[in-house]
Amino acid sequence: MKQRIITAIVAAAIFLPIVMYGKFPFFLFVYLLASIGLYELVKMKGLPILSFGSVYSFILLWAILLPQSAMNLLDNYGYTKADILLISMILLLSYTVLSKNRFTIDDAGFLVMSVLYVGFGFYYLYETRQTGLIYIFFVLFTIWATDSGAYFVGRAMGKKKLWPEISPNKTIEGSIGGIVCAWIVALLFAVLSSIETTFFQLFVMSTLISIFGQIGDLVESAFKRYYGVKDSGNLLPGHGGILDRLDSLIFVLPVLHVLNLL
Repeated sequence: MKQRIITAIVAAAIFLPIVMYGKFPFFLFVYLLASIGLYELVKMKGLPILSFGSVYSFILLWAILLPQSAMNLLDNYGYTKADILLISMILLLSYTVLSKNRFTIDDAGFLVMSVLYVGFGFYYLYETRQTGLIYIFFVLFTIWATDSGAYFVGRAMGKKKLWPEISPNKTIEGSIGGIVCAWIVALLFAVLSSIETTFFQLFVMSTLISIFGQIGDLVESAFKRYYGVKDSGNLLPGHGGILDRLDSLIFVLPVLHVLNLL
């Protein structure tokens, strides 16, 4: 517990000033976090980091992370991110043949999915910061409230398992408790903050954040259980890897942006 607390304090001391300042340092920070996240997945899968498929997946990730303000770099050549994804899929599938199936279609599919999962999650982290710092804090506080509510309500009242094959300790009662705590955060932001969003919108957002945040956490647990690892990485002592800490965040943000809530 002491190690977890020390790591959390150090991480917050690094993370919060960069998030609050924004601009280019935050842009670089997002690239770093996303690259570490993809590295964790590649290692989890057991793929060599210095192989064509892995190296190319990082290049594809960095292209997806290009912010909206930098899209003219692609527009000048008549390309979109969808074009890059299509070309990448063709190249990776071609490589399965050229490698004589040492690099398999399963490997190609895993890398493409991992890049989409990590890439768009962190891309929307940057775009959310561009929308406004208050929205970053709203999403983070809602996720933290959900986690805390699910834990304490689950311990006090939990009886029905939510998904025992993936996460044996999570309960349906705890999940509902997490959603209720997310609603409390929405109310507090509506009353106490200067956020330019109606309470109804905050209520909808908090509900989606809580539900999809919990799903994102379960997805990461499913990854780890399938590949037989305890944590996605060991960068954060007592907490695991980057994906262990940010799995809910990068799962939630694309949903909110696609639904035009951010």
